[in-house]
Amino acid sequence: MTIRDIMTRDVQVVGPNDTIRKAAQLMDQLNVGVLPVCDGAKLLGMITDRDITVRATSAGMAPDQCKVSEVMTTEPRFCYEDDPVNDVARLMGDQQIRRVPVVDRDERLVGIVSLGDLATDAKDDRAAGSALEQISSPSEPDRG
Repeated sequence: MTIRDIMTRDVQVVGPNDTIRKAAQLMDQLNVGVLPVCDGAKLLGMITDRDITVRATSAGMAPDQCKVSEVMTTEPRFCYEDDPVNDVARLMGDQQIRRVPVVDRDERLVGIVSLGDLATDAKDDRAAGSALEQISSPSEPDRG
């Protein structure tokens, strides 16, 4: 089974020049905590509700002036739509991430896969269980 079999398609995105207010409003509307940041279909990064809170709000950045590009995670981990589910589950566990953008071989965004997708759609539930166990392991605080 490949990621294209279980991923979520038609993912909403924000642009790098959008404000964090727009990103937060879209997250609220969609009831999600992460959005891909794209230039057209090209994946540039990811922005999370945590990025907005920790990187922007705690630093006193104004939501209507702060651009997504100022607080997004650049060079995100991603997978290809034809990657095996078990490989992506291993990536998620190793990197302790719950959502991974999915790109085609031209590296255009085509979807996103979440731990929930693995748990509900994958035929081999060991992949989801293993990823969840690793993702949930305590990590060192980022004090950089």
